[in-house]
Amino acid sequence: MPAVSDTHPAIRVSEIFGPTIQGEGVLIGLPTVFVRTGGCDYRCSWCDSLHAVDNQFRHEWEMMSTGAVWQNVLELSGGRPMMVSLSGGNPAIQPFGALIKRGHDEGYRFALETQGSVVREWFADLDVLVLSPKPPSSAMTTDWSAIEACLQAAQGKPQIVLKLVVFDENDYAYAKNAAARFPWLPIYLQPGNHTPPRPGNEDPPVDVDGIVKRMVWLVDSVIRDGWFEARVLPQLHVMLWGNKRGV
Repeated sequence: MPAVSDTHPAIRVSEIFGPTIQGEGVLIGLPTVFVRTGGCDYRCSWCDSLHAVDNQFRHEWEMMSTGAVWQNVLELSGGRPMMVSLSGGNPAIQPFGALIKRGHDEGYRFALETQGSVVREWFADLDVLVLSPKPPSSAMTTDWSAIEACLQAAQGKPQIVLKLVVFDENDYAYAKNAAARFPWLPIYLQPGNHTPPRPGNEDPPVDVDGIVKRMVWLVDSVIRDGWFEARVLPQLHVMLWGNKRGV
């Protein structure tokens, strides 16, 4: 990744890759360039992107200027405007305001997914904001007031959706509670992807059978309960490429 100096705060980057398809949620299937940041204020028990979360991988992260990140996006996209996904880790930790403005000036669009624990004024400049509070199986605790603050910061300008990972009945009940708190937001449910511990730095295997069984159970659950507003989707990229990085 080239380093380019500019006056904006540096962004901690784990990887920049694409174009590939967005594998989940409201933008599933859409060709996208990904800017994955390093660092997170959560440590979910089933995290499938530890290389962008855990400090043991910090030697792989790079502090990059806005100009350097943007140059990578331009090169990967061939200069053709497209969707840019800001992911992590928790990308809300990073100073993305200048990058979003620069991209918008050239016709690009930006989506960000976050657990909603960190609030940024530049949420209002996004095109898509995906709020993904973490369910009980993550072993994390949700601060619903922080989620509310994220919505206030967004000012209703981007498209805003909820995306919930569901592993079991407790997670399902949590998702229904989240939907009841924010009934005006579209909600996307995806079956959880258990990630076995890594013995080294390699990509962990995927329990495809387990994912499929959880998805069938999730579909049956929303139909049984008449929860017809919920959309149940897989992690398409996981089904295609497993937990491989950079796809």
